[in-house]
Amino acid sequence: MRTRVQYLFLFSFGVIFLFATQAFCAPLHEKTPPELADLMQYLKTAEEQNNSLRSAQHAWQAEVKKALGEDTLPDPRLNFGYYTTPLETRGGPARYKYGLSQSFPFFGKLSLKKQIAMREADGFKAKLDAVRLQLFYDIKTTYFEYAYLAKAISITKENMELLSYLEKVATTTYSTGATSQANIIKPQLELGKLEDRLASLREQQRPLVEKLNALLNQEPDTPIPFPKEIPVIGLKTENATLIENMRDSNPNLQYWGTVLNKQNSGLKLAEKSYFPDFTFGVEAIEVDDARNDGVTGDGENPVMVSMSLNIPLWQDARDAAVASSQEKIRSTRQKQLGLERLLRSELELTLYQYRDAERKVSLYRDSLIPKAEQNFSVNMEAFINGSGSSLDLIDSERTLLEMQLAYYRSLANQAQRFAKLEVLVGHELTGSYSRSSLKQPQAHNE
Repeated sequence: MRTRVQYLFLFSFGVIFLFATQAFCAPLHEKTPPELADLMQYLKTAEEQNNSLRSAQHAWQAEVKKALGEDTLPDPRLNFGYYTTPLETRGGPARYKYGLSQSFPFFGKLSLKKQIAMREADGFKAKLDAVRLQLFYDIKTTYFEYAYLAKAISITKENMELLSYLEKVATTTYSTGATSQANIIKPQLELGKLEDRLASLREQQRPLVEKLNALLNQEPDTPIPFPKEIPVIGLKTENATLIENMRDSNPNLQYWGTVLNKQNSGLKLAEKSYFPDFTFGVEAIEVDDARNDGVTGDGENPVMVSMSLNIPLWQDARDAAVASSQEKIRSTRQKQLGLERLLRSELELTLYQYRDAERKVSLYRDSLIPKAEQNFSVNMEAFINGSGSSLDLIDSERTLLEMQLAYYRSLANQAQRFAKLEVLVGHELTGSYSRSSLKQPQAHNE
């Protein structure tokens, strides 16, 4: 009996050390922590390999190259005519004529066409930025969900080991008549629940791995190791600065800005339609020698220069084009304003979710988990001394398990909301990183 008590005493210290937490965190540092080195590599790989991102890059480059030629003059026209019956002139019979003409749009039309094309390319660049941000967000959220899964599996397995041991102890003591059968059934029930939870957690691994591989454009069964840690990410940017950055950098807002700029140029081009375009040309007629000698201009080929222009006489179509451009500008401004307000509300909600997760991280780490550890320690000591039951010990163990899982869930939520803020703001945010404080062994792939 004394040996069993000593063994339980040593075991209690092992369990307490297993669940121990530190109330402090590692010093903050500006750079990305080593724990996220694999995430940074995933982002780099996705930047190089993701199909959607590469497609958006090619679409943008196509529009840029297309825009470079929009200010080019129209092709010149070569004219040729042959007289089936020679045209008799004083200088001789005319056989055929030929000429060259070039059209010139009114001043400013070509530059406006190029502006419209460049603004179209800017819109594709904004779409490319939006695809990149969404891709990075998908990778980060999946990565942090995968990191939480690793912690959940690790903690669940450790609690199963504890319950298995308590079940053996209860079975031994029951055989000697020192405890009731309830102290055997309770660990078995809890162990069955944890086995079900562990099976469910393990089933989540494959979908998350396949999603990450899809985002990285890798084979679905490419192994992806469990992340080691979920860092505590501190937001260093003020709310007002985030809102200002969102207005300036959010790619969806930038897209509608490019649409508005394109439509403003389109309005100017529509107004230019009230002015004529010009065509300049030169034409020569091939004349044979005169039938009679001594004719002035005998065999000389006459040359003619010409200038023509279109007359913008019918104004209804031009008025309609200008009015249509003005309505499009008003419509785009309303869309832009509505989107800005929607994004601001989403930013406020995401900030609340981030702050809420941040608060819960501190609450579990600094208050609830230490108290749950203390409760577990007291029940363990009572169980060792024989004054407590395994039922109380299992209840305290279950409470500590739920607190630990909630802590890592809050850590993952905080990191995911931080990534969402980056999508809304339109660029990576400067954060402070500190290591999570729960002492847990590294999880292994299952």
